[in-house]
Amino acid sequence: MFRGIIDLKSLWLIGAIFIILLILPPIIPRFYTYILTLIFVTALLAMSLNLCVGYGGMFQFHHGVFYGVGAYTVALMLTKTSLPVWVGFIAGPIVAAAVGLLIGWFCVRLTRLYFGMLQISLGSLIWAIAFRWYTLTGGDDGIHGIPMPSLLSSLNSSYYFILIILVICLIVLYLIVKSPFGRTLQAIRDNPERCEAVGVNVRRHQLITIVIATFFAGIAGVLFVVLEHSVFPDLMFWVLSLEAFIMCLLGGWFTFAGPVLGAAIMISLRTFVGIYTEYWTLILGIVLILLIFFLPEGVMGYFLEKFKPRAKEVVERSSELNVAG
Repeated sequence: MFRGIIDLKSLWLIGAIFIILLILPPIIPRFYTYILTLIFVTALLAMSLNLCVGYGGMFQFHHGVFYGVGAYTVALMLTKTSLPVWVGFIAGPIVAAAVGLLIGWFCVRLTRLYFGMLQISLGSLIWAIAFRWYTLTGGDDGIHGIPMPSLLSSLNSSYYFILIILVICLIVLYLIVKSPFGRTLQAIRDNPERCEAVGVNVRRHQLITIVIATFFAGIAGVLFVVLEHSVFPDLMFWVLSLEAFIMCLLGGWFTFAGPVLGAAIMISLRTFVGIYTEYWTLILGIVLILLIFFLPEGVMGYFLEKFKPRAKEVVERSSELNVAG
């Protein structure tokens, strides 16, 4: 299925990383297992945002609201109805995608900064509803003690469940990015006017992208509930959206795996630097300034650019040897 899409060496590397992640929980402290699981959830949120920002060129400034919608949907279904838990898991991303369709329908009629400003306004409205509607959402207290099936009752079982869902989502996102639709989306990002001139329906492609991205953000919201057994309005606040945006910038928003690396860096900084000082955001600010000056393409983008010439040289030498032979 991946022949011609990803090279064998990369598949071996991905497989090795996956095996390492599978064997880690029994041999590392519980705290580190929790941090890794949180990175998985946040990485999926950042990856879904990167589909719009990095590949679509859309200023999705309030992407976190769809993360919160997915989380609140499953939380409300599990606490206020008697429906099976799996129905709630499926409903979360579907409702998030429906909200993304509604907001995106208005936003795609605007361009760049105006697109982002309108989304911030509409997203803030949803956050205000969750923050003030005490009888339904619990207001600023949120919803806690959300029941989970026995299969997901322990941290290790949640870890494996979230890891498997993350891998499936990353595979689907990768296939979307490498598909003709993904190529067209990148062309729209680079030159929407020319794409419009050759007959590409730019708004339709952008709207479809928003729906796909918000669907995966809804999945990330569901996974957050699986991990934390709670939900609160901060998941929809603009600060979380900004953090997801920074994750894409840190890792490299023109690369596929960059947001995953950015999420790992962001969560690690917030966790381990926060142990020693409450001013971890100052450290993050310094890192961002250095990144903008020295690594404008992000950490992953830098390494890809650094090793691309070497890989190209190896291919050229192999071709020369084949010709000589």
